[in-house]
Amino acid sequence: MAALPEPPALHVIDLRQLRAEALDSLLAEEVEDWRRSLHWDFRASADLVRRFVGMRALSGAALQAGGRAVGYCYYVTEDRKGLIGDLYVADAYRTAQAEEALLSAVLEVLLRPGFVRRVESQPMMMLAASARDAVGAPFLSTFERNFMRLDLAASANLPAGPSRDKLELDNWHAGLQDESAQVIADAYYNHVDSLINDQYRSPSGARHFLTNIVQYPGCGSFCAPASFVAWHKESRRLCGVCLSSMVAREVGHITQVCVSPAVKGSGVGYELMRAALAAFAAAGCREVTLTVTASNSKAVQLYESLGFRTMKRFNACVWDGF
Repeated sequence: MAALPEPPALHVIDLRQLRAEALDSLLAEEVEDWRRSLHWDFRASADLVRRFVGMRALSGAALQAGGRAVGYCYYVTEDRKGLIGDLYVADAYRTAQAEEALLSAVLEVLLRPGFVRRVESQPMMMLAASARDAVGAPFLSTFERNFMRLDLAASANLPAGPSRDKLELDNWHAGLQDESAQVIADAYYNHVDSLINDQYRSPSGARHFLTNIVQYPGCGSFCAPASFVAWHKESRRLCGVCLSSMVAREVGHITQVCVSPAVKGSGVGYELMRAALAAFAAAGCREVTLTVTASNSKAVQLYESLGFRTMKRFNACVWDGF
């Protein structure tokens, strides 16, 4: 009996060595993977990757097998922070070892002395074990996150809560950015999510976060009709923010929902979510998704009470103190 051929050896190269068309089949598989497992349309993000690889302007690493690209990982840097934007390996080659090789190649650059002070990543398609064995493990903290999905038909006509009469809800707009940034910074003070994303720790960082989610397609296309703010009628102060996006033609996504500490637990978050879900339904959406840190039990309970169910778990990764 003839011996089976040896699988091609895997090796890592600089992402800027690739031509854009070398990623075509890999990106097509990733687009289908996101559509099948998350119900997200990843095509806009894939097009950005293809464009910047073609310009030799995207930093990162690629995994090759037999001369063919079977994985990639890219990063960007801003304000001395590294952001690992995506890590994906084709299904036929997806192992923790393959992902670790890509991640280590990127971290070897990011963790070198004097380059950045911190690295963050939330790769939803990465295996949980990959980061633990990569370069920089002594500086790594991981936070389990839930990817949750709601069937809008099963949650129609949610009743108003007891706080509704105390609130005025308006659609969010850019003129509310400064007040919204203050609510975000206040809401995440000493909160686990500020360990995952350090932009939550200050109003200036929160403003930058707001700009990113409104202008860039990482969490879909910003959806103003399903984005709301809550005003406390008595004090006339902004006390809650809910921002939304479209991640596919009939799938909405809650990118951010937070409330001021003074009204936390009073039902403001519920009313913001109720308004966003009604707006998504009116826009013809069938489903809504969101992500939440698993240890944020009160938020998880709220979302479950609305009908959301956890479909996938993934890790947010932070490398700090190096």
